Amino acid sequence: MTYLLALDQGTSSSRSIVFDAHGAIVAMAQREITQIYPHPGWVEHDPLEIWNTQIATAREVLVKAGITAQQVHAIGITNQRETTVVWDRATGQPIYNAIVWQDRRAEPSCVALREQGLAPTIRQKTGLLVDAYFSGTKLQWILDNVTGARAKAERGDLAFGTVDSWLLWQLTGGAVHATDVSNAARTMLFNVHTNQWDPELLKALHIPSALMPSVKPSAAAFGEVRPELLGHAIGIGGMAGDQQSALFGQACFSAGMAKNTYGTGCFMLMHTGSAFQTSTNGLITTSAAQASTTPEFALEGSVFVGGAVVQWLRDGLGAIRSSAEVQALAESVPDSGGVMLVPAFTGLGAPYWNPQARGTMTGLTRGTTTAHIARAALESIAFQSAALLLAMSRDAQQAGAAPVTELRVDGGACVNDLLMQFQADLLGIAVVRPMVTETTALGAAYLAGLSSGLYPSTDVLSQLWKAERRFEPRISPSQAQEQMQRWEHAVRQTTAV
Repeated sequence: MTYLLALDQGTSSSRSIVFDAHGAIVAMAQREITQIYPHPGWVEHDPLEIWNTQIATAREVLVKAGITAQQVHAIGITNQRETTVVWDRATGQPIYNAIVWQDRRAEPSCVALREQGLAPTIRQKTGLLVDAYFSGTKLQWILDNVTGARAKAERGDLAFGTVDSWLLWQLTGGAVHATDVSNAARTMLFNVHTNQWDPELLKALHIPSALMPSVKPSAAAFGEVRPELLGHAIGIGGMAGDQQSALFGQACFSAGMAKNTYGTGCFMLMHTGSAFQTSTNGLITTSAAQASTTPEFALEGSVFVGGAVVQWLRDGLGAIRSSAEVQALAESVPDSGGVMLVPAFTGLGAPYWNPQARGTMTGLTRGTTTAHIARAALESIAFQSAALLLAMSRDAQQAGAAPVTELRVDGGACVNDLLMQFQADLLGIAVVRPMVTETTALGAAYLAGLSSGLYPSTDVLSQLWKAERRFEPRISPSQAQEQMQRWEHAVRQTTAV
């Protein structure tokens, strides 16, 4: 039997998963990583802890699977996106903690870029909005605030990378400094039309080009793992940012196919093929994971508070003892009793983009119970995701593209049947849950299998993808529209606060 090893380095943990050639999970290992909050709005990780936990889980999962490194056909890497690491090329030591994607310290730099009138240029070249979320201004902050960093960068003594590049450097013993297009596209420094670092954007952010990794397709020969790390040299054949990797793992390879990941937040991506499409409905354009040098794109929207609303029910309200209880509590009432919960705890993401918005709960009566609130909380995840897909559909319609006909789902909250059924009802299309919901890691494994010759084409991967359950809409389009109007009314009340 042939195996693929996926290294899945996320925001809260490092994981390794062994898949067989059919895409089935053989074994999994996971270790949490420490969240560091030096100041309000700042979020950091220790890059050495990221590396040590990742390699530890890789060793552990091979033991759990009962296999040796010689039986692993190839390795794929997927990672938390935008998180920024800078290290010394000579020593391999980071010069500062990793600045995590959630970190907001670079907002003053973003204000300056907007005031210089660079937002339209950045949007046209990168597909991104100017925001502290992306890596470019995080990198600029490190160069400006770590003593001696800028001078060292100018001399070519430092290396920049997102987490994939950092892991690749460590795995190859400093032999390879590279990234893939899907991660490069999240830096605000990468021209997604040419698939190259953009000299104008590097200059605008005062980033020396000597810092930057080389950029390859997501399925490519990235180098070999040092044999002493896992007991045998293994080729690294795939790398992709977590959301693009999930799109690939869901076998969404052609225009009009879409997936939604239900995690702490929700991330929805719709493949747009080779068409670079600028959204007029509050979404961003990003590079999809690419198996060749031909650019491929996706529209992306993010919901800040998805499954985190269930954690709030548990930890904030004390309405449930564990997250697993929420479905039974919500199902104990036929509907939310008119309660609408907008969980804008940290503002509203796409398609609203209102950082000042704060959470609201409306429609309360003397008859309202914790069950109604639990149901409204679950429904809020589906409402926010429906708003994203409707925005994507409007963009597709404006571009003359085919509408989305089904939504493939993954992430922790997709196991909740009540939520998935309500999602299908709101969207008016099938919501499809796959047999393997670890699609982020699966995407990385598939990319590695593709570049290393295990799979001849993506057609084979499309055949491997299997649905576990399809949720078909049970209400009429007019009823769904009425529900969405109630939601949009609640959102307007939230943003008016």
